[in-house]
Amino acid sequence: MSNEGKKQEVTVNEVSVHEVPADAQFIDVRERDEYAAGHAIGTVNFPLSEFAEYASQINTDQDVYIICKAGGRSAKACEYLTQATGATAFSVAGGTTAWKDAELPMER
Repeated sequence: MSNEGKKQEVTVNEVSVHEVPADAQFIDVRERDEYAAGHAIGTVNFPLSEFAEYASQINTDQDVYIICKAGGRSAKACEYLTQATGATAFSVAGGTTAWKDAELPMER
């Protein structure tokens, strides 16, 4: 039996807010208005709704850390990026909500 045409299942790697390296390639996939209201320092905004368009700008030779509000959208972005490019991507568990709760640096 062939697996052709079947979507390969991808396990999403998850890390806590405290495991994101200071020099990480760090992407926030929330929409622009959410990002503008406040985001983790060091992130770039590639909204999930436009993520496929930005994928070519991501350095797939370096680990990628992806955050959203709570973890759902970042998991989808990780799955997409892993399947499309083979990159090693990590979803930040709890998202920006957990980042704020941990009192980690934010900016507007």
